[in-house]
Amino acid sequence: QVQLVESGGGLVQPGGSLRLSCAASGIIFSGSTMGWFRQAPGKERDLVARISSGGSPFYTDSLKGRFTISRDNAKNTVYLQMNRLKPEDTAVYYCAAYSSARITWGQGTQVTVSS
Repeated sequence: QVQLVESGGGLVQPGGSLRLSCAASGIIFSGSTMGWFRQAPGKERDLVARISSGGSPFYTDSLKGRFTISRDNAKNTVYLQMNRLKPEDTAVYYCAAYSSARITWGQGTQVTVSS
């Protein structure tokens, strides 16, 4: 059974930084593409970034330069470093594990950017 557990969300002031973590179990992590999505109130869940099993990242254009996705296969963990945060980054952030058949989601972690 695949389990994804996110952590690291919280309240941060505009311009601040946060690092989200997602610990995975029940999958061959090193062979899996992993991703981060976010969903703001009343909006759809959108891709933030994903990283291939080989470590190649892909970012939504609007977030390039502020967000960095990385992975540690020894710890079965994927990270999302978020810098220069803006109020519009406020959302629930979800970790995702890609397989040929489906995407498995974590429970989400709330990120609120506010002064």
